[in-house]
Amino acid sequence: MPPKTWMVRAGKRGALIDRFRNAGRVAIGWSDLGSLAVVADRPAMVALVRAQWPDWNAYEVGNNAGQLHRFRSEIQAGDRVISYDPEGRVYHVGSVGGGYAFEPVFDPDYPNVRPVAWIGTVPRDALSVAAKNSLGSVTTVFQVPADTAAELDALLPAPGDRAPVELAATIQGSGNVRGDLVVGPAPSTTLVDSAAEAAAEQELFEDLEAKALEFIKDRLAKLSARDMELFVAGLLRAMGYKTRVSAIGPDRGIDIFASPDGLGLQEPRIFVEVKHRSGAIGAPLVRSFLGGRRLGDRGLYVSTGGFTREARYEAERSTIPLSLLDLDDLVALALEHYDALDVDAKPLLALKRLYWPA
Repeated sequence: MPPKTWMVRAGKRGALIDRFRNAGRVAIGWSDLGSLAVVADRPAMVALVRAQWPDWNAYEVGNNAGQLHRFRSEIQAGDRVISYDPEGRVYHVGSVGGGYAFEPVFDPDYPNVRPVAWIGTVPRDALSVAAKNSLGSVTTVFQVPADTAAELDALLPAPGDRAPVELAATIQGSGNVRGDLVVGPAPSTTLVDSAAEAAAEQELFEDLEAKALEFIKDRLAKLSARDMELFVAGLLRAMGYKTRVSAIGPDRGIDIFASPDGLGLQEPRIFVEVKHRSGAIGAPLVRSFLGGRRLGDRGLYVSTGGFTREARYEAERSTIPLSLLDLDDLVALALEHYDALDVDAKPLLALKRLYWPA
């Protein structure tokens, strides 16, 4: 059988993606369970989860136990694994290098790990709509459909152009396996069915919501640099400001000026820089932007490619208030103020309202 491909998400908003890459690992949470090393099969995993969280309904128990079992037992050495970096908008692709290990030293909240040799990245924008849709699930661990796996493989750099990351040395961790599990009486069938149905509907809603957000980000990512400036200006107008957008050409670090009156006679005076590109903005560009500001100004730096940790540090220590907006922040603001967007800005991100049972 050909190797399978698995998605293992790097925590909320991909917070662990750099640690995954640097340590040659993928990891999942559920740290309260301790080591999964001696959990023999899926029924044993279900029993372990049910004992730890007795208030969970049957659906929640089964769903979480299923993900744990996949990570612990179904993923095999030699399988492909992918993890998404939402800030860089790329899928990191690697090869599983060995079996399950319990390594709280890696991260106390994400102690369940598998070793991975990372071999390349695939930009989300290069994928087909069908492939993007199949990868949008909010589930932490799931098997990637074969056609999407083949598309990812085809988009990877040629083997000669890849630069594999060597597996990090195994971190020694101590096991902590619970025993003598006592499973109480099951709730009534009616209550279980009702709770399971509600939980399934909630997961479906979260899945659709996550996919919708990614597709909105896809649409914004396709805007030209000029249209992105116009959209940000429109968003500021929707928030109650009047704006001036710099003409095309050298802008001396200012793409948009916003204030209550549009002239800068009333505060706050907001100077906006918009960078619409794939790479993260570093500290030097943030310092350059701040260099032209004076006391009383406000700064807004928008980067659809995100910001480095050093850039965020520069913003925190700035002598003037400076807000950094990445693509996720921009989408959140766009959804919050979408109804107030004017006729110039709304066509740049045309959205259709979807109703869901409350």
